[in-house]
Amino acid sequence: MLDTDVSQDIVYALRSGTVPSRGLHLFATGLEKLTEQVHEELRYVARGRGQSKWLRGDYGAGKTFTARYLCAQAREAGFATAEVKISINDTPLHHLETVYRRLIECLETATDPASAFQPIVDGWIYDIGEKVMTLNGLSETDPDFPAAVEQRIEDELNELSSNNPAFAAVLRAYHRAQVEGDHATAQGLLAWLAGQPHTDRRILSSAGIKGKVDGQAALTFLGGLLRLLRQSGFKGLVVVLDEVETIQRMPSPTRAKSLDALRHLMDQLAESRLPGLYLMVTGTPLFFEGHKGVRSLAPLHDRVRTVFDDNPEFDNLAAPQVRLRAFDAERLQRVGVAVRDLYPAKDAQTEERIRQRVDDAFIADLVARLTEGFGGQVALVPRLFLRQLVDVLDRVNQHEAYDPRQHYKLELNEDELSDEELDAVRKAGGQPPEAKEEADSSVEGQGKPQRRRLDG
Repeated sequence: MLDTDVSQDIVYALRSGTVPSRGLHLFATGLEKLTEQVHEELRYVARGRGQSKWLRGDYGAGKTFTARYLCAQAREAGFATAEVKISINDTPLHHLETVYRRLIECLETATDPASAFQPIVDGWIYDIGEKVMTLNGLSETDPDFPAAVEQRIEDELNELSSNNPAFAAVLRAYHRAQVEGDHATAQGLLAWLAGQPHTDRRILSSAGIKGKVDGQAALTFLGGLLRLLRQSGFKGLVVVLDEVETIQRMPSPTRAKSLDALRHLMDQLAESRLPGLYLMVTGTPLFFEGHKGVRSLAPLHDRVRTVFDDNPEFDNLAAPQVRLRAFDAERLQRVGVAVRDLYPAKDAQTEERIRQRVDDAFIADLVARLTEGFGGQVALVPRLFLRQLVDVLDRVNQHEAYDPRQHYKLELNEDELSDEELDAVRKAGGQPPEAKEEADSSVEGQGKPQRRRLDG
């Protein structure tokens, strides 16, 4: 039976036009072959290797959805995951210390779906205690237990200390603060380890360190996290860098630094300096082929370059770069049917009414009408289609007399549309006369949203 909380999470996200954080497998379509290939690559990474996968797709192809879905699959397979959305102001790619901090903030595991960093560290310490009890035959009440745990921690930190002594020192001091009941110091040390830039000097001195995690150290600390994860029983870490095409809007020097950061990451993977890392990068075709994107840095372009022919059916999914196939009407209809079937109706009678009034034929008609309004470009409409469909389902769920075939009018505000969507609507039919008249007759016409009737 479907978990009501999961179905509500899905519907709430689709209602606002965003990608749900869980339950994606319930309405994912067309990703079977790619998922199989990624699982094979994750098995390779689990053996202590590093690899990257670059997801390429036009607007509406489902890059974020696909990356999030693959992360969910990876967590089920024993990986930790982190999705980092690249943005010009909040998370610029060339500031690796900020990327690292966001990565820690977004860390997830199968058991801890949010803010998993502290549970991972605490779980690592707990596992050490379990090993001491098993191997040394000691209990937690034994006087020798704390010393035995300290020694075991030192043994576990030996390899980490040689590569990142600061990371190891903070873990050591964190455990000591926890044992002594100094939770403020413990939390401060963990925050510093997570890349937070402002930590009290007194707290840092307890670990014998100073300064902060800067750009030069970010990848070294990422390596420390990877070792910690593997010692804790995780198979590795999947990191998504989403919307990297935003770097194309940056000034040339900053853009060059961002591309070089990606190149450096690829080199680290190739040199096995980040064992257990599976890096996913999403971007538009223009990011990969345009003069402001990957192509402008030859070493990076050489590492991810993939040749595509006209037929995507036989694409090589093992290549560094894979293209996501755009939605067609049939696939979009299947998604719509799946969303209708998981919709959390208020009771069994209403659920039956939803199935009758929002039947497969209505969903197919909604796809056709919305697609026609966008000049036949199905690839542009998934987000808006799902938002409109949930609106219909909501109305049928709330009003017994509501029949979408009689009462529903497919209208969109221009301010709800992205630049790509708005351009497609204008090419399909231009500005409707009724919208222009409404704007002209308004005292504040220039700022008033214009509604477009797309149902003919």
